[in-house]
Amino acid sequence: MSTTAHDFRFFRAGGFDQVRLDTGADIRNLSQLDQKLWVALACPTTGAEFDPKTLQMLDVDGDGRLRVPDLLAAVAWLDKVLVNLDDLPKRLPALPLAAISDVTPEGRAVRASASEILKNLGRTSDAVTIEDTADTAKVFGATRFNGDGLVPSTVADRPEDQKLIDEIIATVGTGELDRSGKPGVSVAAVKAFFDDAAAIEAWWAKAAGDPTLQPLGAATDEAVAAFEAVEAKVEDYFTRCRLAAFDARATEPLSRPVEDWTALASRSLTATDDAVKAFPLGRIEPSRSLSLGDGVNPSWADAIDRLRGHVVAPLLGARTALTWSEWKELRARLSAAIAYRSARPASKSMGLGRERVQAILASDGRGSIEALIAQDEALRPQAEAIANVEKAVRLYRDFHQLLENFVTFRDFYTRRGKAMFQAGTLYLDGRACDLTLRVDDMGKHAALAGLSQTYLAYCECTRKSTGQKMTIAACFTGGDSDFLMVGRNGVFYDRAGNDFDATIVKVVENPLSIRQAFWSPYKRIGRLISDQIEKFSSSRDKAMHDKAGAGVEGAAKTAEAGPPPPTTSAPAPAPAPESKAAAAFDVAKFAGVFAAIGLALGAIGGVLAAVLSGFMSLRLWQMPLALGGVVLLISGPSMLMAWLKLRQRNLGPLLDAGGWAINARARINIPFGATLTAVAEIPKSAMIAIPDPFAEKKKPVWLYVTIAVVIALLALAWDLGLFKRGIG
Repeated sequence: MSTTAHDFRFFRAGGFDQVRLDTGADIRNLSQLDQKLWVALACPTTGAEFDPKTLQMLDVDGDGRLRVPDLLAAVAWLDKVLVNLDDLPKRLPALPLAAISDVTPEGRAVRASASEILKNLGRTSDAVTIEDTADTAKVFGATRFNGDGLVPSTVADRPEDQKLIDEIIATVGTGELDRSGKPGVSVAAVKAFFDDAAAIEAWWAKAAGDPTLQPLGAATDEAVAAFEAVEAKVEDYFTRCRLAAFDARATEPLSRPVEDWTALASRSLTATDDAVKAFPLGRIEPSRSLSLGDGVNPSWADAIDRLRGHVVAPLLGARTALTWSEWKELRARLSAAIAYRSARPASKSMGLGRERVQAILASDGRGSIEALIAQDEALRPQAEAIANVEKAVRLYRDFHQLLENFVTFRDFYTRRGKAMFQAGTLYLDGRACDLTLRVDDMGKHAALAGLSQTYLAYCECTRKSTGQKMTIAACFTGGDSDFLMVGRNGVFYDRAGNDFDATIVKVVENPLSIRQAFWSPYKRIGRLISDQIEKFSSSRDKAMHDKAGAGVEGAAKTAEAGPPPPTTSAPAPAPAPESKAAAAFDVAKFAGVFAAIGLALGAIGGVLAAVLSGFMSLRLWQMPLALGGVVLLISGPSMLMAWLKLRQRNLGPLLDAGGWAINARARINIPFGATLTAVAEIPKSAMIAIPDPFAEKKKPVWLYVTIAVVIALLALAWDLGLFKRGIG
């Protein structure tokens, strides 16, 4: 890098100065740029709309985050590998061999490896692409050694070495694939295999020299297994019988109470039933022997039979029962063998058998395989150079784009392309939102993102055809929020063009525009009046419904009771028509209501008359000022608050909430915000061929204009006193 001071150029966007990275010199001297002038200081390597493999290659320490030192290290490396950094702003997908330096050691290694890749792929091209380096199996498939320290069996020339490598892979289970895509063995795997083999042979050799460890020869393993399978249960049986001998009263409870047997009687039982298996091996009696045939708990009959055949008969002779002393003898004679087998090395090499393990240890296979690995390791520098070809190709294409989404936000503010943090476009409520971000934790994100002073709609996006799901935060920077609410559905298109069903699940409200702020007080007043009218109408409707229901119920009861019985007294006179009318409508009852309504209307009319009289007393030039003052009084506070918040809209909290470290106050002012949310509008050149047959009838515009002009002329005449002179 140059030691002389570099003269950077800047442009202003988003309310702050950003560096221009137009030339290779700008990139080469990036270390001279004060970090306080970098837009971002860190970003995550996941969740960005950027090639994830490129980001992983730049993440030197592998912590999942890119920082300033990572990018400066990449600049230094590219300066050694490429002939000219001026090619980076072109963002070309293919790296020409001529663009790779042949002066520096790093450049020569990458150039030679790029030529080797093209040769292995059978390509005659003079440029290498990411696709050429992506399939390592093809790149390294034609090479015997590839410098990764792993050797597959196909590398070995001798059949015995090939067999041994396969056995090591099957036994140790490394799961490692070399660069050709084949399973291979490393030095560590070979060492682990031979260490296990040596430990197993030592274990086998110990038994061969000590007859107490193999009392039954080759059948000892099977005998120990049969003994250990019933050891705990036999110990339990003899302990119970000895307790019964100690105190006869313990005999019945130790044999399990009758209630336990009664509980089993109501069930459908099998020999494998856990409840049956929990009962003692046999009937508990003082100092009773253990039957090896009849009278054994069915759940343990097979295991006792194996004990009799593999342990008792070979060591004690044929028996139909086993006493406590005989059981102790068996335990003593097998104790050494049991302890020996409990110390057996845990390894899959045991499955190879002692004969094969001894043959492997006696052969020169280990040395032969380690020699192959050493040959492979010797080519590590060349192999790493081949891997560096992919890094060079990716950075040749992607590095400048990354810089303009990290050092600056030029891609975002110039709108020449979407930034790496923009997830896609959300279409909802007649708008297209371009500023959308992927969100991992919606609650955590909203807590910080709300400080951005931006109207946010969090949406759950689902692509049913593939089962993909994601959560996004969409920033609405245009239109109004009247119909943005939880539950609204839209469609989200990711950067690859895949469509997702999107549903709003959370809203963080902030002003969208000054125009909306102007009308918001009137909308609130309108909603308040509408709500009150709805509540009043609803209550009156309910009262009328209840009253009608009560009347119908009363009439039904009267009809069921029938006419009253006749009496000897004189019949009552028929009611006068006036009394019937009174029954239908009680004037006295509603007189107070009518009076209250009249007083209210009178008061409202008086206020309106006073306001109108005061307004008409103003001079003509004062009238618009008065109207403007009223409008300002109503809408002014809301507009002022919206104006202040819109000036404070900031991209920083939105990205910080997603793991970025934003170093600048990246503002989203009103003109720029209008470009991030497109509101639906019919093209000016479009023609509406068919008028709406259901459109509401509208008065002609000229009629309203004429009325306005007449009113204005009359007001002017009144102000000039023409009416007064005419009357006089």
